[in-house]
Amino acid sequence: MANLPLRPALDAIPAYQAGKPASSGEGPAFKLSSNENPLPPLAGVLEAAYAAAQTMNRYPDMAVGGLSQAIARKFNVGVGQVAVGAGSVAVLYDLLRATCVEGDEVVYAWRSFEAYPIAVGLTGATGVPVPLMDGARHDLRAIRSAVSDRTKVALVCTPNNPTGPVVHADELRDFVESVPSDVIIVVDEAYRELVTDPEVLDGRALIDDHDNVVVLRTFSKAYGLAGLRVGYALADQRVAEAIRKCALPFGVSQIAQAAALASLKAEDAMHERVESIVKERSRVWTALLDQGWDVPVTEANFVWLELGGESVAFAAACDAHGVSVRPFPGEGVRVSVGEPAANDIFLDVAASWSATP
Repeated sequence: MANLPLRPALDAIPAYQAGKPASSGEGPAFKLSSNENPLPPLAGVLEAAYAAAQTMNRYPDMAVGGLSQAIARKFNVGVGQVAVGAGSVAVLYDLLRATCVEGDEVVYAWRSFEAYPIAVGLTGATGVPVPLMDGARHDLRAIRSAVSDRTKVALVCTPNNPTGPVVHADELRDFVESVPSDVIIVVDEAYRELVTDPEVLDGRALIDDHDNVVVLRTFSKAYGLAGLRVGYALADQRVAEAIRKCALPFGVSQIAQAAALASLKAEDAMHERVESIVKERSRVWTALLDQGWDVPVTEANFVWLELGGESVAFAAACDAHGVSVRPFPGEGVRVSVGEPAANDIFLDVAASWSATP
């Protein structure tokens, strides 16, 4: 067998595990495993996507110019401070490629977004996971203590995926002020539009005074464009330019660009939909508490059940009843907030499980 030139580092990098659909069986099946928005595209989005599809024989706008300008206007930043990619995770990959090499370190909370160790490992850098504190929240003091002279990037996921809690304004400001200015701080706000906690700081507020802060956002969640893959970074112009240099050419399709632009124009409707998701989130979370579960406060579109060794078995029980959830073996289960009918099935399974001796 040929000795192929594959990097040895790949042996230690886990594969990303996507949420799987539920088994169809005889009844309805619902997918609550991928934090998707259960509602259809906003008004005008399908029409814009269809119009863009008429020119799919042409390459898309590589600079993502129209969408970048719209994002810049929305956040009152220069267009050069915007970097768009195929989802916020792709932008993160590009940022890490722009900043990290073998021997560097990237610090992040754990458990957090499962793509973090993969993205870090692909650069050759070393991930430094810092355990969550009580309530499944970021321990920013411990993360700060883990920053060393080898640290290039510190990742802060708020709300934290998969556990749900947020980082509060005072905590985040103190953290940013304490981290050396030559360390990039990534504030991953993929679920920001779903946050209702008044103590949460919009990451955009940090950019003007801290050129080492990068804010990640996405159109996948609140805007409901998960299938089209559009995300972006707000950053200092030098950092944004470095991200764009590392991006895959033509990585954001013209259909995705058009759909994202149309979604920005329908933000009032988006916020109305978010209110309905937040209301359903509250119903699910409260019902779990009433059943006796110890569930972290969530500001995202999912809840977290810390089931430890029972995680896979619980996911199988949900699947048997027609809902798929996302197990993290040995740790817990993340359950997306979906259609009320789907949430009801999940709550029935959870009630039976909590009642089991």
